[in-house]
Amino acid sequence: MQLAKRILSIVFLGLSLTAFWQCARRGNPTGGPKDIDPPVLLRAEPENLSINFDSQKIRLYFDEYIKLQDVQNQLIVSPPLKNIPEIKPLGGASKFIEITLKDTLRENTTYTINFGQSIVDNNEGNPNSFLTYVFSTGEVIDSLSLSGVVKDAFDRNPDEFVSVMLYEIDSIYNDSTIYKYPPNYLANTGDSLPFFQLRNLKAGTYKIFGVKDEGRNNVFDQRGDKIAFLNDTITLPTDTLLLLNLFKEVPDYAASVPSYVAKNRIIFGYSGNSDSMRIRPLTPLPDSVRTIIKKEKDKDTLNYWLTPTDIDSIVFTVSNELYKVLDTFTVKTRKLPLDSLKLSPSHGGKINFEEQFHINANTPLALVDSTKIAIMDRDSLSIPFKTRLDTLENRVDVDFELLEEQQYALTFLPGAIADFFGMENDTLQVRLATEKRTDFGNMVLTVSGNIRYPIVVQLTDDRGEIKREQIGTEPKPFQFNTLEPGKYGIRVIFDDNGNGKWDTGNYLKRIQPERISYYPDIIDVRANWEMEQTFLITN
Repeated sequence: MQLAKRILSIVFLGLSLTAFWQCARRGNPTGGPKDIDPPVLLRAEPENLSINFDSQKIRLYFDEYIKLQDVQNQLIVSPPLKNIPEIKPLGGASKFIEITLKDTLRENTTYTINFGQSIVDNNEGNPNSFLTYVFSTGEVIDSLSLSGVVKDAFDRNPDEFVSVMLYEIDSIYNDSTIYKYPPNYLANTGDSLPFFQLRNLKAGTYKIFGVKDEGRNNVFDQRGDKIAFLNDTITLPTDTLLLLNLFKEVPDYAASVPSYVAKNRIIFGYSGNSDSMRIRPLTPLPDSVRTIIKKEKDKDTLNYWLTPTDIDSIVFTVSNELYKVLDTFTVKTRKLPLDSLKLSPSHGGKINFEEQFHINANTPLALVDSTKIAIMDRDSLSIPFKTRLDTLENRVDVDFELLEEQQYALTFLPGAIADFFGMENDTLQVRLATEKRTDFGNMVLTVSGNIRYPIVVQLTDDRGEIKREQIGTEPKPFQFNTLEPGKYGIRVIFDDNGNGKWDTGNYLKRIQPERISYYPDIIDVRANWEMEQTFLITN
């Protein structure tokens, strides 16, 4: 009997220890269900939606510890305040937020403080999305709203945190107001979605703008900001959903101070449009000095090339007839080396059947001698070719037939290419090779629907860089042959002015950017495939 009792005691003790161990294990840091609930606003001092507001401090109390995240970008006060409110605490967790207003508030005005997604719980970072605190300095809380979308006029992906500005049309409003004064109402798009909503508005007639406000000053700076605008005014109340196309203007023309960068080159920088820009020396130049002006590719710079001279300084006038601007600059010589002729081939190694080989140069080209150029195939047979000096692009085009699985050796003997200064090339050799046509894919693209011609049809990579391009002046299929296998986007530009490229807009001239449509899906091009693709444009 005693033995049985002892055995039962040992079993009971073992079961108790096991139960204790299991309880201890269950209590280990699994933490239970993950907290996915955002912090909840319990109360506000003064109360939310207060009227006859006259306080300088606002406190918001929450049901758990919170912290502020990216509040500098997320916080929007509408109408904008001249001085940014002070918000505490910024550095740690707290169960309340205190906002100190530093402005004298307007009379009879409804204010909205929108925190975006900057208020998150301290543990899991769950945001209280788009919490707003609203008050009025008058007897009434304005209650109208206006919604819409801001998309980029060129890029497929929209910008983040675009300011949407609403200006009341009153006796002091004019076209330049957006450059000088903050709006009557302000909202923001988010960091991933291009939607906006302006709330607590009063009835009236307004102009609306979207501004990528790089300077964070609630006005439009043409040189740094993108802008979107509607030509028509907006009358509230309305239930219309607005669409704003955001674009970067070509900035107003301005000339920069020129300078010598080589013994035979002076650079003239500028911003804006250089088509009507003229450079003339006031200082008499010796008869031996020859000059030529070339635009630097992909830069807002004009290169003023001149044969070297011993003149200490040269006075230039730089004019732009389009803008009625005339500047005078003095350029002093410096001890600098010459820019000597350097050639660079467009291809080395593989070349596509749809591409043309050419030679680029760093100094202005003047002469090409095709008798000093030879092209041989893999069997050392001479290949016929043609050359063309492209003075606009400052390159030599070399045109010859490309055959499948062939190798080519191009030789440019000394004197084949000469520049403006009489400098000639050293021997240059380039090797090229082609692949089988079955290594590539072909696409026939039909563009239909809501179209006006001319159009520019572009195939792009995943970064939006142009891989192929064709211009259409009438309905026809677009044939894109020997495409490298990969993923492509389709972009259609409605080329209203017929210059073969996309043109941006201008607010003061009431010019909207040229329309662009993107094919909604990514096209997967595979080797040895013949594809037929249709792009139906409905918008």
